[in-house]
Amino acid sequence: MTAPLALEDLVELERALQAALARGEKGELQILGYGEISCVVAWSSRGTRWACKRLPTFPNAASAERYAALFDEYLASLRAHGVQPIESALQRTEVEGGLAVWCVQPMLAPTSLLPEWLRTASTEDALAMIERVTRTIVGCVTPTLGLDAQASNWVLVDGDLRYLDVTTPMLRDPTGAERLELDLFLASLPWLMRPAVRRFMLRGILDKYYDGRGVVLDLLGNLLKEHLDPLLAPAVTRANTQLGTRPPIGEAEARRYYARDASDWSLLQRLRRLDRAWQRSVRRRTYPFLLPGRIER
Repeated sequence: MTAPLALEDLVELERALQAALARGEKGELQILGYGEISCVVAWSSRGTRWACKRLPTFPNAASAERYAALFDEYLASLRAHGVQPIESALQRTEVEGGLAVWCVQPMLAPTSLLPEWLRTASTEDALAMIERVTRTIVGCVTPTLGLDAQASNWVLVDGDLRYLDVTTPMLRDPTGAERLELDLFLASLPWLMRPAVRRFMLRGILDKYYDGRGVVLDLLGNLLKEHLDPLLAPAVTRANTQLGTRPPIGEAEARRYYARDASDWSLLQRLRRLDRAWQRSVRRRTYPFLLPGRIER
């Protein structure tokens, strides 16, 4: 995919983001969604609308190039294992302290996102789609290739199932070590939390993405986040048909998993808001992330 944004549009996008960060609110930016690390912004260039996700600032070109190589390898590995990622390109521009890197994808209709599609589909079509996603997960995930397969990371393009969330390349070496430089992506955490998360929690957080059953459990629990509760019980039954020799998932297990996950992320967002207030009010520094408001779960 060639560079979708003209250079002047990329520079203007970065300027608009920095202005929003300085104010502590989105301002003129159109936010399409918030991830655990950064938000996705709608932007126009050359008469086309794009979905643009800002990655943490890279300290130098070498670091950005290592990430780009891993990014490309991840996309190729997903395709080789039956997952079709949406067209994605990395673009970068110099900023104070390093390089700003943006992941740019085509802007898609909200109704094409899987949660919205499931809301309007018949029950049987919705369950067949969840079974399809489960089959795709089981065919892709390995101990060295991970996937974050929650419902909001999938989209339907002309009937084809495509994958959106490609900015955290989940690749491990044969010893189980992450190949991604994780410190860059821990930067969104309050700095006091980073050593403890890195030492005691990170492995456990990431392990589930390299286990097919764990990824399917995350998908099923995520149905509750998307307010698709009536689908959960039959979706568990359909998903279990794709797990092979893995232990089946129970509805109660999916509910417990989601409750624990929602509690963990709610706590993290509260801590990030406190960190933002401290950075802005006490240290008089710009907080480098836009945070969502209250998330209804």
